[in-house]
Amino acid sequence: MAVAIRLSRGGAKKRPYYRIVVADSRASRDGKYLEQIGTYNPMLPKDSGERVKLNEDRARHWLSVGAQPTDRVHRFLDAAGILERAARNNPKKGEPGDAAKERAEEKAAKVAEAEEAAKAAEEEAKAAAEAPAEEAAAEEAPAEEAAAEEAPIEEAAAEEAPAAEAAAEDADAEKAE
Repeated sequence: MAVAIRLSRGGAKKRPYYRIVVADSRASRDGKYLEQIGTYNPMLPKDSGERVKLNEDRARHWLSVGAQPTDRVHRFLDAAGILERAARNNPKKGEPGDAAKERAEEKAAKVAEAEEAAKAAEEEAKAAAEAPAEEAAAEEAPAEEAAAEEAPIEEAAAEEAPAAEAAAEDADAEKAE
């Protein structure tokens, strides 16, 4: 008969409470057990002394006759200083899944495209900024000629302005009558 030290679940739905029991390994999880050697209440804070209660003498006895603890109970026994537990290393624990890797690759591709577009826009802006400076130097001479041509037009507009004001005064005088 193989004997196991394991957890037997009790409590209400969403309110677990466990007994630490010694049972035949073939028995059901919450079924018949040989002896209860402690309790575990996961609803209590981790620093609480009431979270795990363990009868150390009985645990040592059952370990001496060959009982095998489950991983969770082995952790409790290690914390109590009864049974040493070797540290495990799972290098894939923090590694994202396949779907997350695909999403990360797609996001990286979009970021790279955005950076390339931004660089292209900067280069175009620099080219556009340099081109008007060269064009401005070439256009200075024609701009001076255009200013000379516009001057007579402004003088003509200035002569017409008093005539327009006089017409507006005449219209106001007629409305007043």
